[in-house]
Amino acid sequence: MSVLRTVVAAGACGIAVASLAACEPAAGGLDSAAVAVTTDRTATATLERLTFDVAWLSCTAVVNRGASPSGATTAPGSATVDCRGETASGQTITIKGEVTDERAGQCVRGDLTARIDRKVVFQATMLGDCSAVPSSTAPGTRGPGTTTRPGPGPTVTVTVTETVTVTAVPAK
Repeated sequence: MSVLRTVVAAGACGIAVASLAACEPAAGGLDSAAVAVTTDRTATATLERLTFDVAWLSCTAVVNRGASPSGATTAPGSATVDCRGETASGQTITIKGEVTDERAGQCVRGDLTARIDRKVVFQATMLGDCSAVPSSTAPGTRGPGTTTRPGPGPTVTVTVTETVTVTAVPAK
C-alpha cells in the first residue's frame, strides 16, 4: 500500500510540474486556465444575481492563435470559451463566446452569451469587477496599499492539456 501511495504522489507531482508549464500566458497574455476559472466564477455570480440557482457550471477556454479548429480566423490574444452546466431545477446552462481580457480573477471582457434551456438570459461584453488590476498582478491584490483575502469559493478542478477544463460547484 505504501508503494502505491508513493507512485500516486510521484504522478501527482509530475502533473503539477506539467500544469505550471501549461498555464503560462499565451498570445496577448491570456492564460486559458485563468480565463476558464474567471468566466466560471463571474458567470455563476451573474446568473445567481438574475435569480437562477446554479447547481454546477464547467467552463473550457482555448487561447486563440489566429485560426479556430473549424479554419475560421479568430483574433489573436483572445480565448474561445465554452461553458456547460445545470440549474438546481435541472435546466441546461450554456455560455459561449470570446474573451479578450481577464483581470486578476475578477473580470472577463469580450462577447459572451448565456442560455438556459436554449433561451438567451444574458449577453455581456464584461462580467465581474473590471476595475480590478490586470491579471499580471498577484491574486488577492487590488491596488496600492489594499489587499483582499480570498474567501471560500467554488471547488475548482483543472485538467491540463492544450485546452483547460475547469469545473466549479458554487458554495451555498
